[in-house]
Amino acid sequence: MKKYLAEMTGTMVLVLMGCGAAVFAGAGQPFASVGTLGVAAAFGLSVVAMAYTIGKVSGCHINPAITLGVFLSKRMSGKDAGMYILFQITGAIIGSAILYILAENSGSTTTLTGANGFADGTLLTAFVAETVFTFIFVMVVLGATSKGGAGNFAGLAIGLTLILIHIVCIPITGTSVNPARSIGPAIFDAIEGGKALSQLWLFIVAPLLGTAIAAVVWKLVDTEQE
Repeated sequence: MKKYLAEMTGTMVLVLMGCGAAVFAGAGQPFASVGTLGVAAAFGLSVVAMAYTIGKVSGCHINPAITLGVFLSKRMSGKDAGMYILFQITGAIIGSAILYILAENSGSTTTLTGANGFADGTLLTAFVAETVFTFIFVMVVLGATSKGGAGNFAGLAIGLTLILIHIVCIPITGTSVNPARSIGPAIFDAIEGGKALSQLWLFIVAPLLGTAIAAVVWKLVDTEQE
């Protein structure tokens, strides 16, 4: 139970801090803007912080895509994978609820949730982006945490990769590469009459597809068995 609670807490922090940066300091807000780079850094630094906080407890997946990748790589049981994902989604909803309460009367002009979405006519672009960037992210996670990988620097490598991915992908979808991160905000976006909930399927299916591809590719290139 300790590792499940750690995953819930870590995902809550990721959503609150990452999406919070978009809500309170993203481009076009009435507050001092940190722009795309600042929001990207918020997500990446959240991962780094949690990696060195709960990494020893649960491995700090805080992302169903990563959990699926670890499971497909036969590094964890199906029971643990299922419980990890359940608690990650719960943590994302808690983080989104806190953010919604903080942002409701804040004067934020673009979003109160940091929900993911894509513009009309860009479905294929969004699907490809989420698939490819999740593939890259999970590959880095599997490599950095493998035997002979980055060791104690794995959390830093993973966090920096997430920053890089956000810099490129924020203009396309707001960047998910994490189904839990999309589920939580989408629920509260629906309260505001937004359409994130209707588009949520893409931010679940595409990252999981990217993860499955990454697990296969990593199995082909991994030298651990040699």
